[in-house]
Amino acid sequence: MSGAPIQLMSFKAIGLILLTILCFDVMSILVRILSADYSAQELSAYRNVFGILPSLALLIWTGELRFKASALKIANPKLALGRGVVVAFAQLFFYSALSQLELATVATLGQTNAFFVVILSVLYLGEKVGIWRIIALVIGFAGVVWILRPGSDAFSLIAILPVAAAGCYAFAMVSVRKFGPETSNGLLYLYSSLGSIIGAIILAAFTTEFSPIHSWADAGLILLMSTIGGIGVLLMMIAFRIASPSVLAPFWYFGILTAGLFGWLLFGEAPLDTLFPGVLLIVGAGVLIIWRERKRS
Repeated sequence: MSGAPIQLMSFKAIGLILLTILCFDVMSILVRILSADYSAQELSAYRNVFGILPSLALLIWTGELRFKASALKIANPKLALGRGVVVAFAQLFFYSALSQLELATVATLGQTNAFFVVILSVLYLGEKVGIWRIIALVIGFAGVVWILRPGSDAFSLIAILPVAAAGCYAFAMVSVRKFGPETSNGLLYLYSSLGSIIGAIILAAFTTEFSPIHSWADAGLILLMSTIGGIGVLLMMIAFRIASPSVLAPFWYFGILTAGLFGWLLFGEAPLDTLFPGVLLIVGAGVLIIWRERKRS
């Protein structure tokens, strides 16, 4: 394949990632609004139950997902479902944080995902870590500590939740490599989504009581939050199918800027004194990891 088509596909994938970030930002805004009346457990359950619908519809339409017994078999189904359960925990942590922290703070701490990917690649996949990755992990950890400020009056246990969510999402990303190329993205997505639905409903059933939906407006917002979250996941999956992670990863940092902008415009948030200079260390460490990955490839 010539350079021009490859470059065109990369631009397409970057556009999809930017749309993914926008979807996740809108979902986060809706979660923040709905959190005034509904718990994080409820919102996570709704997100997983309804969020699968648009993705399933598109996957069926493209023919990638076929509801036949033979087509639904997958290698290591326990891990495929388990990934979804871990994502359900991630969503619970993420939504709980959104209800109490600034959007930009949640987005920044969520960028620790890159560090957990490196750590889990060593512990779970047995990969070797070079000196540059170790340096990046130390820098990124320093940035997280700077933002969290443990031991000070500014420290809050709630601020650990986005980091915990990042760790869970990192496991979901790393564990994908346990599946061979014969497993389609669509089938893996289906199993993970089912695991997320089961996990989210069980977590909600044992930790909270479902509130009656107060109005049709709330029902519409819940459906929109769930649907746009599902669309975001689908766009992300397609983007990573047509371009390498090293090409797309740097654009994730736009999420910090957009979350900060939406937080400022809609909720009057400006947590600059909290985020700086820790955010620079986190972003710098992530860029260092990406740069080393490109050098290796």
